[in-house]
Amino acid sequence: MNPDSQVRPYPTRRTLLKTAALVTAPALGGCVTAGNDSGGGTTTKDNGADKTAENPLGVKADAPLEVVVFKGGYGDDYATRAEAGYKQRYPQAAIDHKGLQKVGEAMQPRFVAGNPPDVVDNTGAGRLDIATLVGASQVTDLADLLDAPSLDQPGKKVRDTLLPGVVDDGTFAGKTVALNFTYTVWGLWYSKSLFAERGWQYPKTWDEMVTLAGEIKKSGVAPWTYQGKYPEYINDPLLSMAAKTGGPDLVKAVDNLEPGAWKQEGLVQAATAFAELAGKGYLMSGSEALSHTEAQAAWCRRKAAFIPCGSWLESEQKGVAPAGFDMVMGTVPALSGADKLPVTAVQAASSESFLVPAKAKNPAGGKEYLRILFSKQSATAFAQANSTLPAVAGATDGLTLTSGLGSVRDAVTAAGADTFTYRFRTWYAPLAKAVDDATGELVNKRISPADWSARIQKAADALAKDSTVAKYTR
Repeated sequence: MNPDSQVRPYPTRRTLLKTAALVTAPALGGCVTAGNDSGGGTTTKDNGADKTAENPLGVKADAPLEVVVFKGGYGDDYATRAEAGYKQRYPQAAIDHKGLQKVGEAMQPRFVAGNPPDVVDNTGAGRLDIATLVGASQVTDLADLLDAPSLDQPGKKVRDTLLPGVVDDGTFAGKTVALNFTYTVWGLWYSKSLFAERGWQYPKTWDEMVTLAGEIKKSGVAPWTYQGKYPEYINDPLLSMAAKTGGPDLVKAVDNLEPGAWKQEGLVQAATAFAELAGKGYLMSGSEALSHTEAQAAWCRRKAAFIPCGSWLESEQKGVAPAGFDMVMGTVPALSGADKLPVTAVQAASSESFLVPAKAKNPAGGKEYLRILFSKQSATAFAQANSTLPAVAGATDGLTLTSGLGSVRDAVTAAGADTFTYRFRTWYAPLAKAVDDATGELVNKRISPADWSARIQKAADALAKDSTVAKYTR
């Protein structure tokens, strides 16, 4: 189970990872607008000190600091380590730490009362609706934090130390109001040891994938399986292939609900490729009925060679994968030589969302705490403890990593600036479900690629015309 979802049913687990601070979360936020007088997201209670080179955010040395953290699968040791760093810099400051499971439930009345903490890790089940908080000017613009010098990377601003997309993931209505601490990458997973034993080479193109799948099937192993009860999983490689084929313009057209977006050639071609997997019998029989745990367990037993998943898979399969399995993640193969993004491009997004409330008593301290949390030293310690890629670039450099995390780190390094993510899933839940349902039908040979495209386009058009749904653009 992904660490962010300890207290929620699985189907929303991946959605949480993709929220990246732009989520339409459960509507706890309807009442958080009370007492709004913060004037567009700037605090009226900033009792900080003068800003200096040593104190770039103007922290008052003896001001108390209250930190609220979602205590899920990652625990909260990483957060208390950052608090210890804060205490070293400001020994006069009293720190009040709270590790909670239900952050939204606990924080809603405090936002209503105008008495929120200084830092909130707005993650987990029932988290506060960030869109409502932004609309009510209840969160602080973090621009000055992003432009502050990195704590331990001389010559760099905080924003320059973050992996691609992290700042965008936390930006809403033109303001960066959250910083996300972990980084998730999606791709195709396989056993390095199995491939070495059989002499199989990871394919770089879809033609190579189809050829290899035929060879794998003849060996008695299913080429692919997937978490059939949750077809969003197999959407990831399909949509990644489409993004590589059509480039950023294709992704933007989808997210912006542009007319005919789902009929773009890149999407139809990707759907055709995945229909081919099914048509040639390259999906493990019975995959459609499997949960994520069942499909992943079958893959760990070498019943199938490939499985699509996010970078949490290795952690999730601890105790399931046999010794020497050596799971690694590969990027989605290129559809053709005419792709607009390189084969090394990856779908990636950040999560574990930290914000500073606009009415915090010590907002400067809250931002300074985040400067410490997002330091390279802090991020490296987190990676070591949790086998998870943090959002700080270079945090895993020099570490001895597990096979899976090492492959994720290598994929991000190889991608460079060529990362992408779709936002329709977090902006428009009904459209996300329509895509999931259609892809499930596609890979089980019940609809054609043309039907897939038309079906989703119809859902997108209906959404675009629905005046009751708030629309977003990128």
